[in-house]
Amino acid sequence: MKEYFADIMSTLQNSLSSLDEEQFTKLVNDCTEAIGEGGKVIVSGLGKNVPVCDKFVGTMVSLGQNACFMNTNSAAHGDLGMVMPGDVVIILTKSGETAESVYLAKHLLERDCKLWLLTFREQSTMRQMLPNSLVLKLENEGDPWDIVPNNSTTVNLIVLQGLALHIAKNRGVTLDDFKKNHPGGFIGEQLTRVSYIRSR
Repeated sequence: MKEYFADIMSTLQNSLSSLDEEQFTKLVNDCTEAIGEGGKVIVSGLGKNVPVCDKFVGTMVSLGQNACFMNTNSAAHGDLGMVMPGDVVIILTKSGETAESVYLAKHLLERDCKLWLLTFREQSTMRQMLPNSLVLKLENEGDPWDIVPNNSTTVNLIVLQGLALHIAKNRGVTLDDFKKNHPGGFIGEQLTRVSYIRSR
């Protein structure tokens, strides 16, 4: 059993090591600039990437940064209205060939927004369509058939969480800023203790 988890961790590490730091920095800067100018960061995905997108948005909002989720399926049914000039839209698709994602990209290219692709395939329809992309390598999904969205969604989660924290750093978010947005639960209790200790 431990060998299985060791293999998973090795696969995740190798995937994250393939991240292009220059491209990641560009993505961070694009998002930072968009929010600074009154825009927002929109993440879009399907299937098992939906909760990954939700987690990113939750982290961003708790840090006081403007972000939202647009389901790739429902985008063409009115949700495209959330995309405003200057926004950054990040589309998650492992293959870069998903029909719904390609369809969404065609419509987003007609809008005044910055488009980014988060994917695991160097050559794809989406890679050719979109001006910016973050491509990571992935050895396998970690299941017997190499098809269950497991390692890919985990890597996406780690990358997006890193994106959120780097945006917050660029934007000068402080612990006090975070405290204002998170007064409840155990985290809120911890932050209250920190504030009390600081005031003594």
